[in-house]
Amino acid sequence: MEQKCSAVIIGVGPDQGLGASLAKFFSGKGLHVFIAGRSEDKLHNIAEKIRQTGGTVSTVLADATVERDVAHLFKMVQLDAQSIEIAAYNVDSNIPSPLLEMDTETFTKLWRQNCLGAFFFGKEAVKAMKVKQKGTLFFTGATASLRAKPPFTAFASAKAGLRALAQGMAREFSPQGIHVVHTIIDGVIDGERARNQFPDYVKAKGKDGLLQLDAIAETYWAIHKQHPSAWTHELDLRPFKEPF
Repeated sequence: MEQKCSAVIIGVGPDQGLGASLAKFFSGKGLHVFIAGRSEDKLHNIAEKIRQTGGTVSTVLADATVERDVAHLFKMVQLDAQSIEIAAYNVDSNIPSPLLEMDTETFTKLWRQNCLGAFFFGKEAVKAMKVKQKGTLFFTGATASLRAKPPFTAFASAKAGLRALAQGMAREFSPQGIHVVHTIIDGVIDGERARNQFPDYVKAKGKDGLLQLDAIAETYWAIHKQHPSAWTHELDLRPFKEPF
């Protein structure tokens, strides 16, 4: 059976979110997209929009922190005879909490979502990509990947762990043809979450003060298309107005 080329994205939620934007962008490049997340309604909404533009898509209900869910996601790809070109771990969860007020459950929850789930996803993606010794594996990081700042210490520790995971995987699997990439989103994405949770901040940033979803997706695609003699492992993306 001839294999088709696909992209697998976990962490697909609202229409105006990075997971959905990556799915729509990769679909527009001719890839069949597998989109996974915890909300069946949101997945079906994104799938319908992809189909309306002529793309092909499969939805898989999955919690990234549950190992069997992630294994099931990649089993669905295998059953559909798909060759994975791109896999993107786009799960991002943050809970502000001063350290002395933080309970173990909160700390562990953030680690499971931002780091442990990435291990589950990355392991399955690499196993699938090793068959043809090619593919790009993206891990979406944040400013906190590089520095911890209260009240986001737990989030930062998890994102730093994600960064270390990506580095180790890149060093282990790059020689086998698998391009492992860690992207640092150093700023606020202009999406549904930001506009609902802190609209005043969004307004204050003004034109081009937030990262645009399509611009991020274009960058991911450009990294995927890099020649193997000049691969990028880590890159940071921020609006030109953003201090750093």
